[in-house]
Amino acid sequence: MEARVVVEVDGSQHATMEAADRVRTDALAAAGYLVLRFWNNEVLGDIDAVLTVIDDALANRPTAP
Repeated sequence: MEARVVVEVDGSQHATMEAADRVRTDALAAAGYLVLRFWNNEVLGDIDAVLTVIDDALANRPTAP
């Protein structure tokens, strides 16, 4: 929470919801959050790579005051 990072895991239904996802991501970004979005198959098939991306994001984000 302090790093203001949001992790979203999307299923195939989100392939048709890009506009709604973009609006939500933009609103979160405006509030100072970084949104990391992964597909279900990425999480299920290569969790180590997903965790590396999350870890890198957390290591490079300033903490909230």
